[in-house]
Amino acid sequence: MEAGTITITGRGGDEIEAYLARPTSGAPAGGVVVIHHLPGYDAGTKEIVRRFAADGYAALCPNLYSRQAPGASPDDAAAFVRAQGGIADDQLVGDVEGAARHLRGLPGATGKVGVIGYCSGGRHAFLAACSLPLDAAVDCYGACVVNPPPAGFPLAVEPLIGLAPQLSCPLLGLFGADDKFPSPEETATLSAELDRLGKPHEFHTYDGAGHAFFSVDRPAYRPEAAVDGWAKIFTFFGTHLGA
Repeated sequence: MEAGTITITGRGGDEIEAYLARPTSGAPAGGVVVIHHLPGYDAGTKEIVRRFAADGYAALCPNLYSRQAPGASPDDAAAFVRAQGGIADDQLVGDVEGAARHLRGLPGATGKVGVIGYCSGGRHAFLAACSLPLDAAVDCYGACVVNPPPAGFPLAVEPLIGLAPQLSCPLLGLFGADDKFPSPEETATLSAELDRLGKPHEFHTYDGAGHAFFSVDRPAYRPEAAVDGWAKIFTFFGTHLGA
């Protein structure tokens, strides 16, 4: 593969930093927009981007904090943005739209693009899939989709469940049974609403796992849940994006 930092055009024509990884085989490739978590555009997220490239996809992660904290370390940028309550939903949609456009313009692109996000990025993946024409979406424990954040929560956001009628593509949800944000009750509510609307989706909740169970460098990491979750992600994207 080849991987590195590039510049893409995001919301409002802004030039923002992004991390791109793609196979060098020349074979046709679907695209995956990776939305980073609240801790930011960090080494762990870039590793995820490369993992998709190793499986045959062109993957791109826009640095959502490019405007707010240009040149800052991931930790400093995340602290600055968290203090502001996160990034605006319209900025997220515009930046993901720019990332998807960039992926569709790459040599060998099939035109099919999916989105995946973790933590706040899971919420953002759902938002993007309800706001843009996409081919597949994966929400990994995204909070505040059904319920508003509790007092003291670092995100100043509104629930997104009202956008569910606009969901443009199949949705895969991966959650932990011990998570509180989102809780199993919240994800069950979302699943019931998607059932009511006839929106294709599959949700999986892992016993013994809480928030951030995919994060290999955090105490929350749960290998069994993460390994099974990755298998489900690649099966899902293989079905809807090809490889």
